[in-house]
Amino acid sequence: MSGFKETETFDFQGPAGRIEAILNRPPEGVATRAAAVICHAHPLHGGMMHFKVVFRAAKALQNQGIAALRFNFRGVGRSDGTHDRGIGEQEDVRAALSELARRQPGLPLLLGGFSFGSAMTAKVAASDERVKAVLILGFPITRLDSTADLAQVRQPRLFVQGGEDEFGPSAAIRKLVSTLPEPKRLEVIEGADHFFTGRLDDLQAPIEDWASTRPWETSQ
Repeated sequence: MSGFKETETFDFQGPAGRIEAILNRPPEGVATRAAAVICHAHPLHGGMMHFKVVFRAAKALQNQGIAALRFNFRGVGRSDGTHDRGIGEQEDVRAALSELARRQPGLPLLLGGFSFGSAMTAKVAASDERVKAVLILGFPITRLDSTADLAQVRQPRLFVQGGEDEFGPSAAIRKLVSTLPEPKRLEVIEGADHFFTGRLDDLQAPIEDWASTRPWETSQ
């Protein structure tokens, strides 16, 4: 009997205590090429690791041979602690990267997130050299005091945004991304709202396409 588990749920130790997590691996027999942490939306507005956008992002990566770890930020689900206004949450992300590196040793690490999770991704990726490629979904431009962190992110990046995103409509995301350094790619899903309602297949497709190009191999 093989001990392989394609989906594994577990807890790991974070800075505020227990962090609840799920790891989705590529199917048995498929080589794992990289590993990614995917961060969920705002904890105070219903965000959690089971959210459809986060699940679909993880699935897209898994389909391209990338192990994907989702986790609940502090105070969500069975994760210990309380919401820390995006400060302690950055440490949660770093702890998740460390746990993923321990479970999938030697693989390039990717970091991604949706909405609040994408803002946390930008902050961590700007300073964490372990991160070799970055996935930004539904970047909540109008909900942030500053978008300056993005200018400090130099890894290959994919942005996927709804054209009718109420927190970052197409004109705003196009203008923002145009100011950022290469390498970068922006996919705007025309007509889609912030949550990609009814457009999850359209969200998943560019993530799979981007992942298939092994963006981490071009990371500086």
